[in-house]
Amino acid sequence: MKPLKILNIKLFNSVFFFVFIFTFNCLSIEMNKKPYHHLPDGTFRNPEGSPKRDENVKWSYRVFNKEKKKLDMTISIDHVIDKEKVLSNLKIFKDDDYIAWIGHATFLIKLGDTTIITDPVFSKNAGPLIFGPKRFTEPALSLNEIPKIDLFLLTHNHYDHQDMSTIRKFPYKNAKVLLPLKLGKYFKRYKDVNEMDWYDEIKINDNLKITFLPAVHWSKRSLTDTNKTLWGNFLIEYDGKKILFTCDTGIGDIYKDIGNKYGPIDLTLINIGAYNFYPIMPYKDKSVYHTNPEEALEVAQNLKSKKVIGMHWGTFVLSLEPIMEPPIRFKANAEKYGFKKEDAIIYKIGEFGSLKKLLNYN
Repeated sequence: MKPLKILNIKLFNSVFFFVFIFTFNCLSIEMNKKPYHHLPDGTFRNPEGSPKRDENVKWSYRVFNKEKKKLDMTISIDHVIDKEKVLSNLKIFKDDDYIAWIGHATFLIKLGDTTIITDPVFSKNAGPLIFGPKRFTEPALSLNEIPKIDLFLLTHNHYDHQDMSTIRKFPYKNAKVLLPLKLGKYFKRYKDVNEMDWYDEIKINDNLKITFLPAVHWSKRSLTDTNKTLWGNFLIEYDGKKILFTCDTGIGDIYKDIGNKYGPIDLTLINIGAYNFYPIMPYKDKSVYHTNPEEALEVAQNLKSKKVIGMHWGTFVLSLEPIMEPPIRFKANAEKYGFKKEDAIIYKIGEFGSLKKLLNYN
């Protein structure tokens, strides 16, 4: 082989090696830039330092259904407001800023000219088709009774939050939809769909901004999609006031960080039900992914929240605590976590509250 040809081959190999190493290093640097909650395989994980579930503990529907039959299903007589009263309040509050509990994690929040709905679930069961836990209380309003919705907030993909029947039948598909990464594919018929990563912000108007924040939870809708979509909480900032919609979440140090960065929070809405899975899980009254009432108060305390509303109870049997236990424990323990009892708030399904009075603004 001629010397010049050998030289050219060596030169080509050297250049190729240099390009390969340079590209590999660039990719490595880019991978290292990814936030902690983004894993290399495209899935997601909880904030650093969050509690982890024991993977050796296996779920048992047989045990769950056996234990569920032992639950006292007696509903407090004042848990649900009469439909006529709800419809009347909808008219009374139409020109006010308000918050109304429709049930479970579904709220209407009206701020100025913007009406928000959170995790709307109007189906009779929380599961695919006719499967999954059945409602034991009806939504305060039906889908065709809700007011015009401008902003649709979805926290994660579990069936008791992402209800495909509701999404398909939702009458206001022109609403702006804010949801976690990789969930936009479920909203193809909607006009304005926005996937968000943790700490992303979207300005809705001059007075209203939404920030998507971390939660201690997970995602799954099938056998093969565990943690393939993100989950999180929504910080709603309106006219100098801050409302944090926190659902679903377990307790975690991340809330001290959020409290330090975004606090004080004027009003936190947080899950207080679905925490007892004993004897399936080896510990009673404790769930990695759902705060019990005392943990919910601790999270609110860490957020430097002035007031807190307990939700995610009284609608579906998702766990094995008595169905009316969460609000009792929530109110009873409020003062231990620095809240006046009247500032640890329990709504009835269908209850409306004036946000101007609740948060003290004009």
